[in-house]
Amino acid sequence: MEARALWLLLLVLALGSSGWAEQDVGLLESQCVVLAKERVNCGYPAISQEDCSNRGCCFDSKTPGVPWCFKPLQEE
Repeated sequence: MEARALWLLLLVLALGSSGWAEQDVGLLESQCVVLAKERVNCGYPAISQEDCSNRGCCFDSKTPGVPWCFKPLQEE
């Protein structure tokens, strides 16, 4: 029984680290083209790009002083 539990744990860890288990939010690149002054914060200080994406938000750290994790434009 312990061997089964170990294999299950290894499988869960492998799936989690491979990104297979992550949710794909399916944002279009055009949805993340938001002027820096119009960005609406979607994260918290020092949020990672991965955590931001998992929230369904856009991430762009090129411009200091504005939110790096921000809400995408709505599709029309």
